[in-house]
Amino acid sequence: MSKLDTILAHAGNHRDEKTGALVSPIHFSTTYQHPEFGKSTGFDYTRTKNPTRANLEEALAQIENGNFALATSSGMAAIVLALEIFPVGTKVVASRDLYGGSFRWFNEQEEQGKFSFSYTNNEKEMIEAITADTDLVYIETPTNPLMIEVDIKKIAEIAHKNGAKVIVDNTFYTPIYQRPLELGADIVLHSATKYLGGHNDVLAGAVIVRDEQLYEKLLQHLNTTGATLSPFDSYLVMRGMKTLALRMERATDNARKIVAALEKNPQVKEVIYTGKGGMISFKIADESKIPNFLNHLKIITFAESLGGVESLVTYPSTQTHHDIPAEIRASYGLTDDLLRLSIGIEAAEDLIADLTQALEK
Repeated sequence: MSKLDTILAHAGNHRDEKTGALVSPIHFSTTYQHPEFGKSTGFDYTRTKNPTRANLEEALAQIENGNFALATSSGMAAIVLALEIFPVGTKVVASRDLYGGSFRWFNEQEEQGKFSFSYTNNEKEMIEAITADTDLVYIETPTNPLMIEVDIKKIAEIAHKNGAKVIVDNTFYTPIYQRPLELGADIVLHSATKYLGGHNDVLAGAVIVRDEQLYEKLLQHLNTTGATLSPFDSYLVMRGMKTLALRMERATDNARKIVAALEKNPQVKEVIYTGKGGMISFKIADESKIPNFLNHLKIITFAESLGGVESLVTYPSTQTHHDIPAEIRASYGLTDDLLRLSIGIEAAEDLIADLTQALEK
C-alpha cells in the first residue's frame, strides 16, 4: 500500500482510461445512456452515482484506510447522514464540547424524541457514561474549540463491549494526524469544507466506513435524501486533498511558533493547543478588548470556518457556537473571553506580528 502522502498527491488521478487524462474529469451529466435494455454502465442518475464523485469517494476511503466513502453536500449533511441511519430511541454518549451546528441538530433531535444524548466533558466521563444501554458514541477529538482529546482506541473497545457503535469527527486532525477507523471507530466524518478542501472555496462533507452493511445503509439513505456532492465540488475537494500533507505540516509549524508567542503576551491569559494541527484557542485577559482586537487585525481574517490556506480567527460565542445557550457554554469552559485561530500557510512572523499589534490596541 502506498504511503498517505502519495495517495493524497494522486487523488482522483488515472481514472480516465479513454483519454488518459491525468486529473479526474468533471462529469456534469445528470443522466446516463443505457447501452441497451437491461444493461447499465454503472451510472444511471447522478444523485445515485457520479463518475467524478466516485473518484473522490475512492480517494476518501483510501486516506482513512476505509473500504467505502460517501461525499455529501456539507459537513452537517455528513453528520446528519451518519446519525439518521440509527433508529428512533437511539441513546448517544457524546462529547460536550461540540461544534455548535452539531449541538443544534442534536438538540432538535432530542426535543423531537428521536434520540437521547448524554454529554461528557472528558475521556474519564465518557468511559463512565458508556453502559449496556448505550447505542452510539459520538466523538470530537480534539473538540471544538477547547481542544480536548480522548483515546479513540480505548473508547471504541469499551463501546463495542457494550454493543455500541462509534462515530468520530476527524475534521481537525485529518488522516495526517489521526485515522479513527484504524483505532476502532465504525464511522469517520469530515467537514471536507475545512482541511480536506483547504482553500475556503468549496462546501462538502465525507462519511467513511469499513463495514459493508453500514455502507449500504448510508448509501440508501443518501440516495433517498439527496444531499450528495456536486461534480464540480467533488473535483475541488480532490484538488485540495493533493496538498493536504504539505498544508498540515506548514500549519502545525506555524501554530507552534504562534503558541510560543501568545504564551509570552501579557494580553493573553491562556493558550489551548494540542501540539499538532493548525487549531489554537486562546483567552484574552481583558474580554472587553475583543471587538477592538478583531477590528485591528490586518492579515488574519475575522470569519467563520477553518482549515484553509488563509489564517482565520473566530469568536465562538457570537459565531460558530452561538446556538449553544450561554449557561451551557460557560459550564464546560467555553467562556466569552475565548477566541479560536485557524492557522494557515502564511509566514509565521507576519501572523505573530499581526496578532501582537492587534492585542496592543
